[in-house]
Amino acid sequence: MNPRMIIMRLAGTVFGIVCLFHLLRVIMDVDVVIGGWLLPIWVNWVGFFGTAALCVGLWYFSGKKK
Repeated sequence: MNPRMIIMRLAGTVFGIVCLFHLLRVIMDVDVVIGGWLLPIWVNWVGFFGTAALCVGLWYFSGKKK
């Protein structure tokens, strides 16, 4: 494994963990307040799909050969 592959897989794993936290907030219906503003649930749906796409993409491209 070269260093580039390791870094891409590590970043993909971090995005995967963040993706799971977004999904967990949606499932558990946890309120998040930032500066007195209640963060709507739809923001976590966007975050979930965005981080899931990054996670899958990084893992996919880290395994491709040149």
